Amino acid sequence: MQYLTSMLYRLPRMLTGAMLMGSMLISATLASGLLTSALAADDTPEAFIKRLSGDVIDAIKTDKSIAAGDINKIVVLVDQKVMPSVNFLRMTASAVGPTWRQATPEQQKRLQEEFKTLLVRTYSGALSQFNDQTIVIKPVRAAPDDKEVVVRTEVRGKGDPIQLDYRVEKAADAPAGWRIYNLNVMGVWLVDNYRSQFAQEINAKGVDGLIASLADRNKSNAAKVQGK
Repeated sequence: MQYLTSMLYRLPRMLTGAMLMGSMLISATLASGLLTSALAADDTPEAFIKRLSGDVIDAIKTDKSIAAGDINKIVVLVDQKVMPSVNFLRMTASAVGPTWRQATPEQQKRLQEEFKTLLVRTYSGALSQFNDQTIVIKPVRAAPDDKEVVVRTEVRGKGDPIQLDYRVEKAADAPAGWRIYNLNVMGVWLVDNYRSQFAQEINAKGVDGLIASLADRNKSNAAKVQGK
């Protein structure tokens, strides 16, 4: 678990254990159904998440490199297959907060690139540690025409069940008609958690300081992978 711990970006100590498990399950769940070539564009949000969750075990079992923890291959997989179903622009803007609107286009571009790299590496490191879990989809409380929905799930395996919720938005150009824009692990929304961290960086060093900090973190994470 030391590798994955280093991937997380200064999470509060009391939340680290939950976020480690959640990040592992997030990455595995996201990576699952996106390996299939066709997803129905008219999926309901719960069907979207269920489809992703349902295929993850098969994806891991059928790819020996992933099952063996080949981080470089997993990074490519996550980048190519997972990211199309994540709204990174919205996630980055929300994580950066009000300062996003004040950032220059170049700064926004760099923030998206570094934040994406951070999450891809985190997801990939988590996926490399995925073991047998089952995911139960809870009933969705939403109207059929809602454009944004929370899909609540529970991950069951060894130990206590893990709460894992998804905020998804309707997106006609997404593989399954939906995109994920936030994740909740045991009561902690991922983007909100990063927002508080990023705010500290911005207050201390400005937007360029946050970009530099993210870039340094990503370089350090990449070096650790290469050194394994």
